[in-house]
Amino acid sequence: MKPERVTALYAALRAANPEPRSELEFSSPFELLVAVILSAQATDKSVNIATRRLYPEANTPAAILALGVAGLTPFIRHIGLFNAKAKNVIECCRLLIERHGGQVPRDRQSLEALPGVGRKTANVVLNVAFGEPTLAVDTHVFRVANRTGLAHGATPLAVEQKLLEVTPPEFLQHAHHWLILHGRHVCLARTPRCHECVIAAHCAFRPKTRASGAKPSKR
Repeated sequence: MKPERVTALYAALRAANPEPRSELEFSSPFELLVAVILSAQATDKSVNIATRRLYPEANTPAAILALGVAGLTPFIRHIGLFNAKAKNVIECCRLLIERHGGQVPRDRQSLEALPGVGRKTANVVLNVAFGEPTLAVDTHVFRVANRTGLAHGATPLAVEQKLLEVTPPEFLQHAHHWLILHGRHVCLARTPRCHECVIAAHCAFRPKTRASGAKPSKR
């Protein structure tokens, strides 16, 4: 995609949603970290249901560690892979206390050393909690980037690297949220809503844009 098209695409997303926000509910970097760990292969809605009950009872590494796996599990039992996630969260809390004084580290290496934290989770925490210009590539961002032609790649890491390369600095802070929210609510996997897409004119997904009546952009 040509640079002017990239700029136009992001500008359209920004005009539609100037200040995008995570759909996960949190009030501290630690609450965000736990929520993102729980959100793997689960919906933000299911995670929010759990954390609305959990955080009033325990919302610090020490408090959740005190619950133990047995005490944490009832709060998250409705979330997929809850057994593994409960173990990861408890171990994560232990390491936060032992290695970081109970604080969430703000560097990638330290974050990725925590149980249940991969590159995507680290990027979300760095971007959302600490304002770092990072891009977390989940299934939605991966789909939107490839489908639109914004950033082609066979793996999430390849797409992330390409997005960092082509995204203008003025859009980098919010790019992750614009793309993930667009993929979650408009550019759906099976039935993309091209007829209501604010970036249809800049999108390379020709079969759907034609079917929706939008004119595909020339490349």
